[in-house]
Amino acid sequence: MRRHPRTGSRAVPGMAAAAEGVLATQREEPVRATSEDYKLLENMNKLTSLKYLEMKDIAINISRNLKDLNQKYAGLQPYLDQINVIEEQVAALEQAAYKLDAYSKKLEAKYKKLEKR
Repeated sequence: MRRHPRTGSRAVPGMAAAAEGVLATQREEPVRATSEDYKLLENMNKLTSLKYLEMKDIAINISRNLKDLNQKYAGLQPYLDQINVIEEQVAALEQAAYKLDAYSKKLEAKYKKLEKR
């Protein structure tokens, strides 16, 4: 091994080589970290893209099911309208029954009054 010209030490050239290796590693480290960051971003983008495709499929299924439900509801609409009409008629019939009951009670009271005379 050669000796250092000023110090006469054999360790200095070895230390210089080690320092040079450390500096080379330090220069490579940001490039490696940046490359790893890009790979991570690429993987995240792929996963996000897959998630959006899944969400698109779900939205398509929801849309299809909603159309089916709207068609079924449209098919039921005439029956629902009939139910509403019947409900109104039942309410009117109920009112007429109350009036008839009240009138029959009045007639009964008048009959009993006339019967007592």
